[in-house]
Amino acid sequence: MNPRRKKRLTLAVALIFGVAAAASLLLYALNSNLNLFYTPSEIINGKHDTGIKPEVGQRIRIGGMVTEGSLSRDPESLHVEFAVHDGAGGSVMVTYDDLLPDLFREGQGIVAQGILMADGKLQATEVLAKHDENYMPPEVAEAMGKDHQKLDYGAQQKAGAK
Repeated sequence: MNPRRKKRLTLAVALIFGVAAAASLLLYALNSNLNLFYTPSEIINGKHDTGIKPEVGQRIRIGGMVTEGSLSRDPESLHVEFAVHDGAGGSVMVTYDDLLPDLFREGQGIVAQGILMADGKLQATEVLAKHDENYMPPEVAEAMGKDHQKLDYGAQQKAGAK
């Protein structure tokens, strides 16, 4: 092999290795920032189609309804605990150490993002509450088996005109 071909081959191998290394680093970064959505029943029993349960320390999102009577606040700090349930009977405790959204109430749909702890609780870093009584996040509505329907303003106007 002459020196010119050897130089080209070395350059091509280095280029392929560099692209593979960059792709590997990109996939690793995306995987570590991936937030998977679970319902309380899926955290307890695993996903319906695969049976996969979230691992302790995994960053996840949980959606469901805040259980009535489960909210407990620490009077000396911002620490709160509450249970989130879904229509399938699963319930998971969520702990949060910050201000809750203004629209947060018991009996309302929420989505919490955080880390699953060893005791089965979710240590939330963010809690999102719905913005009106007709809205539920599509992921939560789908997971709870409810139809997520938009209001038909035309039908309402016709009914109001009669």
